[in-house]
Amino acid sequence: MLINSTWTITVSEPTILPRSCNLELVKILHNRIGLEIGSEQIPSTSFSGIYGSFLRQQDFITLQPEDFYQISLSGLKEDISKAILELNLNDSLEFLGAKLNMINREDKITSYEEIYTKLVANEPEPIRKFNLQFTTPTAFAQYGSTLPLPLPSLMIRSWLERWNNFAPVYLGGDELITYLNNALLLKHHRIQTHSIHIHKGYVNGFTGEVTLQILNRADALLANVADLLVQYAEFAGTGIKTRLGMGQTKVNVNYWS
Repeated sequence: MLINSTWTITVSEPTILPRSCNLELVKILHNRIGLEIGSEQIPSTSFSGIYGSFLRQQDFITLQPEDFYQISLSGLKEDISKAILELNLNDSLEFLGAKLNMINREDKITSYEEIYTKLVANEPEPIRKFNLQFTTPTAFAQYGSTLPLPLPSLMIRSWLERWNNFAPVYLGGDELITYLNNALLLKHHRIQTHSIHIHKGYVNGFTGEVTLQILNRADALLANVADLLVQYAEFAGTGIKTRLGMGQTKVNVNYWS
């Protein structure tokens, strides 16, 4: 089972929170689902933090009552996904002196078997263009530092690592990454860099829109594997620190309706 749950939230009055508030929020939510932060080498959750249009001033953000905000939490394995499905935040959530009003919840639910059957085993006509939106800062580990750029090889490696760790179907390793890297092009992007507060410092990441293109000469089966990995990114996130609010990824093709 895979789940992506998204809550739409509002505030009743202007609300000031520290930019590090998402670290406290993710602890609360993980405690509710019975998962200790940092207990897994490859995280079985991805988390967006609070995202939307808010005012940033130094180390604080301000939420306004006339605006809507969202929080997303995904589970990448059966027990965690079930716990997220059963997670009840009632009508509001209070933390750090703030009250967040929960006005809507949407659950996107599927399974590894369903994704693999629909997008690979059934051999559909390949989709060769993918439009992705990165709603929270996204970056990759690179030679002891971080790289805030949407390189196809790093995106593929990120998604594949999580898939191979949690899915019952192994897709492949370095040879698959090499093939897809040679077949998948960064066609277009409109991105900007933002910093996110993580622990005692800040990490730079990119947000915005990215279009990936599969070459026409690429094998149809492997093009469908690329499609599978792109769709999986909506659950797994992209890049580093996805359980702490980085790497939230949206795809404009909706397979799960």
